[in-house]
Amino acid sequence: MWFTRAYVGRRFQGRLARYERRTVTDAFDADHAPDPALIDKCVHCGFCLPTCPTYVLWGEEMDSPRGRIYLMKAGLEGRTGMTPSFVNHFDACLGCMACVTACPSGVQYAPLIEATRGQIERRYPRSLRDRLFRSAIFAIFPYPRRLRVALLPLALIRSVGRHFPGRRIARRGTPTDAGRPFQGRHGEPERLALQAPGARRLQPSDRLALRLRAMLSLAPDVTWRSLFAAVPERTPAVGARRLTVGLLTGCVQRLVFPRVNEATVHVMAAEGCDVVAPADQGCCGALALHAGRLKEARAFARRTIGAFDRAGVDRIAVNAAGCGSSMKEYRQLLADDREWAERARAFSARVSDVTEIVAELGAPRAPRHPLALRVAYHDACHLAHAQGVRQQPRDLLRSIPGIELLPFAEQDICCGSAGIFNLVEPDTARQLGDRKAGFIDATQPDLVATANPGCTLQLSAAAARLGRPWPIRHPIELLDASIRGGSYSKSEVGSLK
Repeated sequence: MWFTRAYVGRRFQGRLARYERRTVTDAFDADHAPDPALIDKCVHCGFCLPTCPTYVLWGEEMDSPRGRIYLMKAGLEGRTGMTPSFVNHFDACLGCMACVTACPSGVQYAPLIEATRGQIERRYPRSLRDRLFRSAIFAIFPYPRRLRVALLPLALIRSVGRHFPGRRIARRGTPTDAGRPFQGRHGEPERLALQAPGARRLQPSDRLALRLRAMLSLAPDVTWRSLFAAVPERTPAVGARRLTVGLLTGCVQRLVFPRVNEATVHVMAAEGCDVVAPADQGCCGALALHAGRLKEARAFARRTIGAFDRAGVDRIAVNAAGCGSSMKEYRQLLADDREWAERARAFSARVSDVTEIVAELGAPRAPRHPLALRVAYHDACHLAHAQGVRQQPRDLLRSIPGIELLPFAEQDICCGSAGIFNLVEPDTARQLGDRKAGFIDATQPDLVATANPGCTLQLSAAAARLGRPWPIRHPIELLDASIRGGSYSKSEVGSLK
């Protein structure tokens, strides 16, 4: 008995020592801390609570926007340090900005969470495994050439699989594991109570295993064609030119979903726009910005602004919600940079989601042909909440003869993708994805439409777990199919690939 007590005592002391090593006395320093004036706008009304994905799942005050703002204020006032518990509450935030839509006081949550994450990323001593995992993500995903190399094995596996159809390789999970949360070595869910030092947590090896499993479940259906597809650098308008539009080709979008870019170019040209896709563009910095890696985000922003300024375009069309949201934030991101602040303001003013541009062009030039489809439209958070673009995608879909839009429950709640969230917090992301898939499936759609590549991957994985692998397409792909002609029935949905 004495040995057991001594052993338990040593384990507790070890955990306490690790907790103290990972506690930064001051929650914030003076380098871009959360703005107290923005914090004070919160009147703690609670309208944000039912819109917050983590509050909906767990009902914990500190895992709500109101609770996180309280923690920010406590940190600024010196009432808490940057403890593991403090950091976990902010790591659990998806940054979906649904709270911004719901807030009657107009609290600007985006700059608050980005400033807080910037402080955490720069000052908090994460574990070695966590640092390495996050560093690997940011060393690959924002760089299309590196990402192409990383995706080549998937393309090879799929190519081999076509020649050996009897040997199926599990990709996104099976219907039999639908709804079952990721489990640790001893059956604990991936996210446990946050009140360290005594809280039970997954072992680092368990957390790493969950993250790797999440990466495999989200693995896209890449092909040789998709990895090396490219849109022309210049595409002329059909008929008289109405606008010159620059196209952000993206990172994941250009390699995994190149048909979205192709559809964007075709629709813009058909509607009277010259389309320019600058060859020297790179990552827009969305993943870095949303994760608090602000120095990297600023570098990506400067490069993106330079590329499109040299292209001499009237507008910049974006077909990925997270990218568009970040590019519209360049004016805030580079506000303190004397050389780039004015260019960033002018650039952000020209950025629009492709559905916004279609709406602004007015009466369509190109005729629409019918698509007989029941479509469930999922609002990408960084389009609906961060950019306030809700009606334009729906109007675009309704402009296509034969399409029936299907409403479903909790359309404003995040699907769990949220940048890299579904990789670093896989259990929470999986719960949200399965919840969203269940609501969508209740409408019995022929097809799901959404305007973000991360949402497409997340919903595809959730649909496969549910045993309902509906096709998922960008709205611009459906409009392109309608303009190109042909009538698509439910049995011919695959033709829209």
